[in-house]
Amino acid sequence: MKETINVYDYAEKITKALRPGILLNTHNEKFNSMVIGWGHLGVLWGTDTFTVYVRQSRYTKAQIDATGEFTLSVPLELPDKKINEICGVRSGRDIDKAEYLTLEEPVSNKTEGVREYPLTIECKVIYAQDQVLDSIPEDLRNRYYGPEEADDFHTMYIGKITAAYIIRED
Repeated sequence: MKETINVYDYAEKITKALRPGILLNTHNEKFNSMVIGWGHLGVLWGTDTFTVYVRQSRYTKAQIDATGEFTLSVPLELPDKKINEICGVRSGRDIDKAEYLTLEEPVSNKTEGVREYPLTIECKVIYAQDQVLDSIPEDLRNRYYGPEEADDFHTMYIGKITAAYIIRED
């Protein structure tokens, strides 16, 4: 069962969950999920949005570019260490992450949520832009994009929130 929510009623919980990591889910040829620690819930162009950042080298980037959508899965309690390890360390290019998760059918797009992380936000990409490294302050650029990562910057994806709900036990 899915309980529809006002995502802003959960803004503090979502924001706190970002630091240890929430799941960014994609589904093109197969389902994939990666842990993210950067993101923004807000309003842009009069639309409820969630913004995520994905490095150029990530399998997830190719998935979002192909489908134009993503789903976020947020734990209501502490994150599951095993899930965060699998989804935060291993690439979907190399393993089928769906084998380690309980997938939940989506409401408004084709990308599943994850039952173990029940707060779910489905999004359709309405804007994407590659970072311009020269525009990032030097101290942050050096910290996050050293010489070895100069070609592995992030793309910002702004997703229009198309559904928000909590997956409940039937």
